[in-house]
Amino acid sequence: MSIRTLTRRYLLALPVSIALSATALSPASAADIDSIHFLIPGGAGGGWDGTARGTGEALTRSGIVAKATYENMSGGGGGKAIGYIIENAKSNHGTLMVNSTPIVIRSLTKRFPQNFRDLTMVAGTIGDYAAFVVSKDSPLESFKDLVVAYEKNPRKVAIGGGSVPGGMDHLVAAMAMEAAGADPTKVKYIPYDAGGKAMAALLSGEIHALSTGFSEAVGMAKAGEARIIAVTSAQRVPAFMDAPTLKEQGYDAEFVNWRGFFAAPGLPADKRDLYIAALGKMYDTPEWEAVRARNGWVNIYNPGDEFTAFLEKQETVIATLMKKLGFL
Repeated sequence: MSIRTLTRRYLLALPVSIALSATALSPASAADIDSIHFLIPGGAGGGWDGTARGTGEALTRSGIVAKATYENMSGGGGGKAIGYIIENAKSNHGTLMVNSTPIVIRSLTKRFPQNFRDLTMVAGTIGDYAAFVVSKDSPLESFKDLVVAYEKNPRKVAIGGGSVPGGMDHLVAAMAMEAAGADPTKVKYIPYDAGGKAMAALLSGEIHALSTGFSEAVGMAKAGEARIIAVTSAQRVPAFMDAPTLKEQGYDAEFVNWRGFFAAPGLPADKRDLYIAALGKMYDTPEWEAVRARNGWVNIYNPGDEFTAFLEKQETVIATLMKKLGFL
């Protein structure tokens, strides 16, 4: 066979080879999972929204998942989305719903009839500290200033949050006031549908302070719209070192809100294992570290049955605390 014939055959095969190589290297074919649809039980701008979109960003940019889509379904303090994924389980095997500590709190307070046991447990993925935020022009310079104003007249100090009364943001505010020696049951708590609306209320002057997730507070502080007067971590968080802790201001209170993912009931075990493996693999990627560091999250990985055991323990602890504070 002549060199010319060999060359001609090579050139004819070349486009096919290039196409096959491109297909092999494309994110879609290399991905562990073709697509995930993230169901977010609250509105845009809240902690659930940021967690789902940040996780989807890391999974797709790292090539673990080829495509991620998102759906905000607010209502009922998260109950609408939980009810939806349970009632439409068979058509939602490609969906992961984000949730956090409120799924435990709201089932305890009977805000909705379901609880985490009615869902397929996938994995707890992060922890997010809570924070207290004031507008940039607020006369409140520290958490102590907020306590002083509260002790003078609790009814004149409105503290808002992106969860229902008796929910996590309310509970954190009550815990902090109890640590300050004030009556935690008198907190004038104003609920909003997710963090974005609560932030808008703070900036408009509807509320004096906001109880929210640290990652949400950091975004406001970096934008120059607000100031963080306290964070519920044991030490200052590297994502925003200007935020003082409650502990360093003399108030012995710590809190971290886990966030994680659930799937529809009846999800096949092999598909659950695929989701668990994808989330576990995500932690080792630079794409995830960029998202995590940007938000000041703490890596807390509780896959599968470990997630169930973790939530059962938390349910007992929170129930005891809520009874003490008069919420149950």
